[in-house]
This record gives sequence, C-alpha cells and structure tokens, in this order.
Amino acid sequence: MPYRTFIDSAGAEWQVWDIVPRNHERRSAEQLDRRVEVIPIGFADRRRPDNRRAVSGGARRAYLRGSFAHGWLCFESRQEKRRLSPIPADWTTCGDDDLEAYGNLGERVPGPTRSFNFADEEPLDKTA
Repeated sequence: MPYRTFIDSAGAEWQVWDIVPRNHERRSAEQLDRRVEVIPIGFADRRRPDNRRAVSGGARRAYLRGSFAHGWLCFESRQEKRRLSPIPADWTTCGDDDLEAYGNLGERVPGPTRSFNFADEEPLDKTA
C-alpha cells in the first residue's frame, strides 16, 4: 500500500494512500445476480441445511461496484477526508500540486475516523 503526505496550497497537511479491494470484493452486478432465478426441483430436496457462515457479527459483506470495485485513493487531513476513484496511474510519482488537484477531484466523505500523528503535535512521552 503506497503512502504519501503533502502540504496543500492552504497549508493543510494531507495523508494519501490507496485502497485496492481483494478479488472476492470486486464482484460485478452480473455475478451477484446470477442466482436470482429459482428453479423448482421436481423431487424431495434431501440436501443438508445451509451451513454457510456469516461474517463476524452477522453482518453481510458489501460488494463494491462501479469504479470503486477497482480501488480508490484516500485523502485525509485534520479537517476532512476524500475518496477518488479510479486511482490515477501516476499518483505515487506526481508532484504535490498534481496530488492536490487529484484530492480536489475526490468526493468528500465523513471523517476522519482515526487520529494520525501530525508534525505539529507534541511527541508522545515514551518515558512515562
């Protein structure tokens, strides 16, 4: 997972990384809809009960569609978080101005949900 930081033209520090879903999360609508048609069985169904297990907590896994199925860039600052999809091919090597432009194209999302150590924060006291 490549990772970059940059300072935008307003002086805000941004952290940028890519999210690339695993193959099983990239299912298309056609693959999900292939089992919709129910074919009646003309004999007594003696198959065992369904023993598939749900994801922990009983939640169903969400499948990604559209451009997000191939991944996205996360842009996060202290004030906001954005996602950009599809991932630009040159994002790991482009200049900070281009990376800022990519961030400006990204969709705003709720966040940030976690705290990063930014340079202007006091270092953690490891002696305590």
